[in-house]
Amino acid sequence: MKKVTEENSLYNGLESMTTKQLVESINNEDKKIAPAIKRSLPQIKKLIDAVYTVMSEGGKLFYIGSGTSGRLGILDASECPPTFGVPFNMVYGIIAGGDVAIRKAVEHAEDDVEAGFKQLLDAGISNKDFVIGLSASGYTPYVIGAMQQCASKGISTGCITCNPSTPLASEVVYPVEVIVGPEFVTGSTRMKSGTATKLVLNMISTTVMIKLGRVQGNKMVDMRPVNNKLLDRGARIISDKTGTDYKSSMELLIKCGSVRKAIETIGQKG
Repeated sequence: MKKVTEENSLYNGLESMTTKQLVESINNEDKKIAPAIKRSLPQIKKLIDAVYTVMSEGGKLFYIGSGTSGRLGILDASECPPTFGVPFNMVYGIIAGGDVAIRKAVEHAEDDVEAGFKQLLDAGISNKDFVIGLSASGYTPYVIGAMQQCASKGISTGCITCNPSTPLASEVVYPVEVIVGPEFVTGSTRMKSGTATKLVLNMISTTVMIKLGRVQGNKMVDMRPVNNKLLDRGARIISDKTGTDYKSSMELLIKCGSVRKAIETIGQKG
């Protein structure tokens, strides 16, 4: 099967290019990502609606992948608690080779067909949950094996890949295929494919959290104010929402520990 992600770059002689030529060429390739995602929006919508159904009934969302894809899943999952105030294990990222692979590649980890589902079991997965397999190529044995095991256990599945008609897509119920074309450096899927994956993950987690009521208007009312920047943002949200002055909003936020609780408290007083 032909892999678009492994096709030769449209550019050659990269080592002879000037810095200007390199960055302009990379930028030209990056411009292809958003249109590719737009073509996949119907698939993305189906996946998001399925994830929302599972999570609205108390299920968790798992991302599983290797290399860049696995790291991107962990990044998206790790941002959900501070942004939306959800428990740390409500959205959970798993990578081939374990946590050490977040910083350092673990050789052949992506070739282990059995390891992925074992890691999901260790993370407490059940048939009430949803798993999204992440693989730019769509051929990663680690991810495919995990999806096969999930399907056999009645666990809902989806995927994000950057090749058409892949083995991974055939194993899941809700595939998302974002075909961004050959990479600037041939086969370097950390580039366009990685960016596309990150953008789709942004769509999934953000849309699901909005649908779960974790945003009011356009504000992160359930964010965790764990540093000065977030305390300032939280106080401004409270002030904008209620008309309370900034100082009083900050004092109430510190007391309540939550933007939502502070807004509710002011509403009850009113």
